[in-house]
Amino acid sequence: MTQSLETRKIAPPAFGSTHLGERILCYRPMKHGMPNLSIEQQEDKVIAHNYGHGGSGWTLGPGSARYVNSLLIDSLLGKDLSDKSTPIAIIGAGLVGLFTAYDLTKRGYSNLTIYAEKLDALASHYAGGLLAPVSMDNDHEMQPVIDQIGIDAYRFYDDVARNNNTDFKRGARLVPSYFNSREDSGLEAYVGKVMKPAKEVMLDFGNGTTRQMVVYDDGIYMNTALLMAELHDFINTNQIPIVIGKIVTFDELKEKFIFNCSGLGAAELNHDAALVPVQGHLIMLKNQVPENMNYMILVYFGEDRTEANQKVKRSFYIFPKHLPDSTPQDIGVIGGTFIEGGSADKPNLAEYDLIIKEANTFFGIN
Repeated sequence: MTQSLETRKIAPPAFGSTHLGERILCYRPMKHGMPNLSIEQQEDKVIAHNYGHGGSGWTLGPGSARYVNSLLIDSLLGKDLSDKSTPIAIIGAGLVGLFTAYDLTKRGYSNLTIYAEKLDALASHYAGGLLAPVSMDNDHEMQPVIDQIGIDAYRFYDDVARNNNTDFKRGARLVPSYFNSREDSGLEAYVGKVMKPAKEVMLDFGNGTTRQMVVYDDGIYMNTALLMAELHDFINTNQIPIVIGKIVTFDELKEKFIFNCSGLGAAELNHDAALVPVQGHLIMLKNQVPENMNYMILVYFGEDRTEANQKVKRSFYIFPKHLPDSTPQDIGVIGGTFIEGGSADKPNLAEYDLIIKEANTFFGIN
């Protein structure tokens, strides 16, 4: 006898004109092969690279910082770092640079300087916030490293969500995360280590539309804007200076030890032709019912071409993103696109209308 699926009722959000807020265009730094998580010596400089995470910056961020920091500290190149007052430079004030500073400070390093071209309106602030490895291009043999980094990051956010982290009081919480399949989630490597198995459920939107999906009930939503604010609070509390200005060459810096967390800037700074921008479109929601937004969904639609004739991977996602200065009813974000090589001169603005159309189609809204 076939067991019937659990049915879960989800009230669809409103996608009318009065419920749609800011349209956001952002650029994720993706490196072909896998993120650059390596150390090297360039003349008198020792450089630890940590960039190219694609759409998985927040998913991997804390684990990636821990991994690269350990890579340098435990190496022969990092032997002088046994003195924790050694000057250290960090290039980049996105989430990877800030988590690098956070992890080094927790290890006892006390002489850090962050160099950043800007601090606000970064892709790190705009990111949706689903913990799942997406928009990456990893070599098969390196996937176990990425999986372990993701597992370490999950543990970090899980501690935040359960109020077990004294430095972060908000910014992460456990919510059901729905996908078309386990394979689409990218989370199966986490199951049995930090996550419980997914299960099949039927979603009922109360309008005659139902969808069979898989759910991870211990998925993690990261409120990226709040996490960035708390990272900055930590940086300020620990009096870590931030120097504003673009770093063009490593020789500009007086420090011997440099953590390169420059994101898209690494294409120029590190002469990395394998690093490409991945354009993304998302729309903030407003005037919603907050208690109806306690879930996340990610569905992939395959590949197509944009109005600028660029290859696009389209998806529909919805997360309960909430900006710090907005009202409780201004909650939710929908997306989104992955356009490799996207650029500001080709914004592909027609994608926004497609996102709204797909959102209505998914929920069965006429």
